[in-house]
Amino acid sequence: MAAIDDSRPIFIQIAELVESEIVAGTLAEESQVPSTNEFAAYYRINPATAAKGVNLLVERGILYKKRGIGMFVATGAREKLMANRRSAFQKQYVQPLAREARKLGINAEQLAGMIHESLTTEASEGSVL
Repeated sequence: MAAIDDSRPIFIQIAELVESEIVAGTLAEESQVPSTNEFAAYYRINPATAAKGVNLLVERGILYKKRGIGMFVATGAREKLMANRRSAFQKQYVQPLAREARKLGINAEQLAGMIHESLTTEASEGSVL
């Protein structure tokens, strides 16, 4: 598991850690996630804080509770998270990139070529995108 920092609310970071593990395939759909007590012990945080992060994912339909057993990854959670991340990626990176390309007189074909070149270079250097 990744480290928690003080820059943002801890419960948000717990939710993001679980989301990242789902996206990466470390937590498969219908698999059980660590309990709030396990999160609390591992990160040395209050169990209520861990529960707040997990409950955030329940509200979003990413996790669900099996009474008396624990929390599990919902069917379709990975695709839902991937769709949300793709949308955020477009807003955060692609739209500003396109605006700057227009300012510089770079057309869509040239921009696509630049992106393709960058992806190819990164892949051949062994970087993971």
